[in-house]
Amino acid sequence: MRFCLHLFHFCLKVKSSITAHKAGCRCAGRGLQSKESFRDSFHTEKNRTLLPRNQKNVLQGQHEADKIWSKEGFYAVVIFLSIFVIIVTCLMILYRLKEKLQLSLRQDKEKNQEIHLSPLALPPAQSEAKTVNSMVQPEQAPKVLSVVVDPQGRYAPEIKATTSACPSPFKMKPIGLQERRGSNVSLTLDMSSLGNVEPFVAIPTPREKVAMEYLQSASRILTRSQLKDIVASSRLLQSEFMEIPMNFVDPKEIDIPRHGTKNRYKTILPNPFSRVCLRPKNVTDSLSTYINANYIRGYRGKEKAFIATQGPMINTVNDFWQMVWQEDSPVIVMITKLKEKNEKCVLYWPEKRGIYGKVEVLVISVNECDNYTVRNLVLKQGSHTQHVKHYWYTSWPDHKTPDSAQPLLQLMLDVEEDRLACAGRGPVVVHCSAGIGRTGCFIATSICCRQLKEEGVVDVLSIVCQLRVDRGGMVQTSEQYEFVHHALCLYESRLSAETVQ
Repeated sequence: MRFCLHLFHFCLKVKSSITAHKAGCRCAGRGLQSKESFRDSFHTEKNRTLLPRNQKNVLQGQHEADKIWSKEGFYAVVIFLSIFVIIVTCLMILYRLKEKLQLSLRQDKEKNQEIHLSPLALPPAQSEAKTVNSMVQPEQAPKVLSVVVDPQGRYAPEIKATTSACPSPFKMKPIGLQERRGSNVSLTLDMSSLGNVEPFVAIPTPREKVAMEYLQSASRILTRSQLKDIVASSRLLQSEFMEIPMNFVDPKEIDIPRHGTKNRYKTILPNPFSRVCLRPKNVTDSLSTYINANYIRGYRGKEKAFIATQGPMINTVNDFWQMVWQEDSPVIVMITKLKEKNEKCVLYWPEKRGIYGKVEVLVISVNECDNYTVRNLVLKQGSHTQHVKHYWYTSWPDHKTPDSAQPLLQLMLDVEEDRLACAGRGPVVVHCSAGIGRTGCFIATSICCRQLKEEGVVDVLSIVCQLRVDRGGMVQTSEQYEFVHHALCLYESRLSAETVQ
């Protein structure tokens, strides 16, 4: 652009000088015209006839040059030069773009180099030294994560070492944060080496194994006085919360076709080993067994103390009531509004009577409390009936916490009273919208309050980790993690007051 501007200014100067020269010539000509007009007119025809041919050509050339440097000729030259400069500039830009494209292609090739996950042969001293804070540890041989059932019928993940290591056909590439459990890498097949390996099995990454070890071993036991002190340290609680792996599930781990149609949120999925499986009669479709719900262990690891699930959708209402009937649940706790900007849950109970699949639901009574509504329901299927209490708590905003922990604490105590009254029945069903945030807070508070009452100490970190083993993402935010501690501090004050009395 600068070159074009300089060229344009130069052309203007040339034109102005030519114009000035012509103007001077015209003025001189006018002064002599009066004296020589007669003589010029007399000799004009004579000069035309007597001039040699070469002099005529010179005069014609001068006349043509004057035409070129006229106004029209000047603009023609400027336009021609401008077009030439534009063409040269475009060619230079295209050349630079081509260089940048080639550079980016070379960088992509370097990034896509295969990184094999086969074991590394390290010196003994180096293989024994492990970094404490690192999420990736060197391994002697690949291990396989499997799910086993102990004699008491409890589910537990188990890591087994394989007998030999073989070159792996997998390579690592970065993907989204929630795509794998506590991991930011995924496994992709290297087609060139598939013939050299055994059939595919789900092998957890080193980071996944370290995350699971953390969830199964993390602990911070707090006395009553320590509980009060840690509540005052918001930064410490936030730091502790950020260390807990989320343990989200990869959709590929759920081997049920079209299960995504029954998930309210595509990244919030049930952990496979603790997933609630529906048992419909005379149905061979695997999708009919699927519901986005997990069994949750309770105080001292009691199996199936709770069920954490998402808010029912229009196409999963029948599945929800089938689960409540199948598990013989005495209590349902709903901690969400039907709509908060977007739909959070559908209205899945009737005003008086409704039939959902094979389950008939009757509303016997409705009691309005200060912060929640209690409905007494009767479920019927054939000649059998079940009594269920439905608690609807609406004072808790999504992704946030209530202004006071007192209403939640009262709800927890009422639900605990109903649970003890129905000791021989199934798990308490708890849901919000996604089934992990507010649901996780309620279940964590229930377990922690019972531990504080029974033992005089509480281990919130260990309990939240236990919840995330059963269902990924439980207690979703650091604000909710702090709120659990505030609720426990309030419960501790109540216990102290009861002790004094």
